[in-house]
Amino acid sequence: MTNTSFVHKDILDSLNHNLTLKEKLVCTHEAIKQFFPFLARIAITIYDPATTLLKSYLDSGDDSTSWQHCEVHLEELPSLKKVLEKGNPRVINNMVTFEDNEFGHLKRLGREGFAASYTMPFFDNGVFSGFIFFNSQKADIFTDDVLHKLDIVGHMVSLLVINEMEAAHALTAAVKTSEHFTHVRDTETGSHLNRMSRYSRLIAICLAHKYNLDDSYIEHILSFSTLHDIGKVGIPDSILQKPGKLTLEEMEIMRTHARRGREIIDDLISNFGLGHFDHVSVLRNIAEYHHEAINGTGYPEGKKGTDIPLEARIVAVADVFDALTSDRAYKKAWSNDEAFAILKEMSGERLDRDCVDAIIFNRMEVEEIQQQFKEDKFG
Repeated sequence: MTNTSFVHKDILDSLNHNLTLKEKLVCTHEAIKQFFPFLARIAITIYDPATTLLKSYLDSGDDSTSWQHCEVHLEELPSLKKVLEKGNPRVINNMVTFEDNEFGHLKRLGREGFAASYTMPFFDNGVFSGFIFFNSQKADIFTDDVLHKLDIVGHMVSLLVINEMEAAHALTAAVKTSEHFTHVRDTETGSHLNRMSRYSRLIAICLAHKYNLDDSYIEHILSFSTLHDIGKVGIPDSILQKPGKLTLEEMEIMRTHARRGREIIDDLISNFGLGHFDHVSVLRNIAEYHHEAINGTGYPEGKKGTDIPLEARIVAVADVFDALTSDRAYKKAWSNDEAFAILKEMSGERLDRDCVDAIIFNRMEVEEIQQQFKEDKFG
């Protein structure tokens, strides 16, 4: 007689498989509902310290579209600020009696049938990274026993998120280590990269409904757009720093940076074993195709229209706009009006029309980005 058995089923076995972070969150939610059927939603927001924005990221709900693309400055959310100040999670057992309805967020939860909420902050090596929200359709449900068990789930979910974010950060850091050398040699600045990456995110948010883009995709656009020109590490200084117009031969050499960028990224992905993480294709496409043109006159492949990946079309517009409105050794910065006029001329020819419209129609947000990430003339 043996005491060994292989009958038990691991309710979280799906996490062992190659799933997206969204799929892992949904599987975790379904598993915990076996014990807490009242738990209707697990949601994750992430914090951007550079802008102090708290941004929606993932949601386990069946219809999470109404909760996507939300962002607000943390200082405008007093109840959540208290979570960080006090160092304890927030429990709201009855939405009706909760007084601090910051910007209608909790009223929205109530309208969608949520009656109670438990909010946990999560940290990456002591650095605040965001919040995890557990929402219930029943009030007065978060007892001490329930909360103790949800604490375990919350920390597990936070590790899933942090693991995904660290994979992206590891790859980005590796690329940026190489990029630093081009950064010193090229005319582009850190402020340029900060601005154009946020223009890229702004465009992606504007196009989210039309192209069904989720928050995770949008945040990867923000992270990876800064790496668009990594291939320039292989371009000679005589070409990269030339103040005048390039010859045809020099231009052909310069154009190789798109393909080189893809090759560098592929090597890093392989060496770091990161081929499995979400949206890795976004990084590849940005590096390789951000110089393609809608009319097929771009490089390296002469792709046309929607054959060009959306992320590359987005970054192309963001990059051109910031180049036009920035000082360079060979030109002065153009005004926004002048740059918008050029973008309109290029719209539908070299640049994607939807992406151009998105940046032009959001002038206020563009100017906020320009104000926040001004050029540092002293380096």
